Amino acid sequence: MNAGLAEELAKRHDVTVLTSRAFDLPKDAVENGVRVFRVPVFFRRQKASANLPSMLAYLFTGAWGARILSKQGSFDIINTHFALPSGPLGRFLGRMWRIPNVLSVHGGDLYDPSKKSSPHRHAFLRSVVRNLALRADSVVAQSKDTLANLHRFFAPELPAELIPLGIPRQNTGNANRADYGFANTDVLLLTIGRLVGRKAVDQLIDAVAELGDEHVKLLVVGSGPLTDALEARARALGLADRVRFMGLVEERTKLDLLSIADLFVSTSQHEGFGLVFLEAMAAGLPIICYDKGGQVDFLKDEETGFVVPLNDRREFLHRLRGLTKDASARVSMGESNQQLVEEFYIENCAKQYEDLFSKVIGDRLTDQHDEQRLHDDRPERV
Repeated sequence: MNAGLAEELAKRHDVTVLTSRAFDLPKDAVENGVRVFRVPVFFRRQKASANLPSMLAYLFTGAWGARILSKQGSFDIINTHFALPSGPLGRFLGRMWRIPNVLSVHGGDLYDPSKKSSPHRHAFLRSVVRNLALRADSVVAQSKDTLANLHRFFAPELPAELIPLGIPRQNTGNANRADYGFANTDVLLLTIGRLVGRKAVDQLIDAVAELGDEHVKLLVVGSGPLTDALEARARALGLADRVRFMGLVEERTKLDLLSIADLFVSTSQHEGFGLVFLEAMAAGLPIICYDKGGQVDFLKDEETGFVVPLNDRREFLHRLRGLTKDASARVSMGESNQQLVEEFYIENCAKQYEDLFSKVIGDRLTDQHDEQRLHDDRPERV
């Protein structure tokens, strides 16, 4: 479950998150009112990304962890996030506890064009996802793009819900550029995300090289399996002092970096939704990205920044060069983004989930009552 959503729901409900445990994360903790119960997984090498063996292990350790939780209290509903790998576990627990299971699909668990293992490419995985979706009490897609992929590849007849993700209201950082080694004359580009093939961060590094402006700097926030290769690419292009790899950062540091940046950039090949775009909008940043993914639900070309056709690197560079040189346009677009983001704050997302949960629980109780009445009305055999 999205952390912000869980925290917002926890203001009015008891919320427990069952998830996997990576490295030094605590096994059982209460974080912002949410109980987070983490089970061990095997073979995981990075905190920022899982691998197939660790995801398979989670199905078994998650069932073990759920058994422990069930001895400590009962639950009214399960909200399973991601069809794969979490879907089978959510389905199993819903049947075992005889409570509704709402399946939330997020994009990458259905469609990832950068991965050969993406479920949409394989008949067996398509059948698994289809079965999970059809057997869930309700399915939620986070964007029109995710909903379209669900219908296109898996279950065209499924009447799924559309509930966008949201971000919590936070005080944007008020950092000093000098604290991070930047000057006021620098134009700071910021990108945030896991360093994996789908994010195509190498394109951003190439774009900085092609701009040829020593005042334009790129801040890369995140880590992943491509970190070393991307750092080597920046060095090879002579950009060691203009491309700064920040690694995984704390929330406070992320807000600081958003506050000192001038422009948010992304060359991601696909996003199921794109929460980082909303965070950038809330910080008053214009955005340049591609047009593939859920972000097109709320990003508008020439209004929120520029939405460029997928992998049109020439157009991306053209738009990037224009905004790095036009400070007034950046300010105007950024101020507009702060107004547009209002409808995507987490309280709106949580309210829609609460309404859905209430309906699903009510429907289940009605079904159980009808089943019991039919059973009671059956004539006894003599």
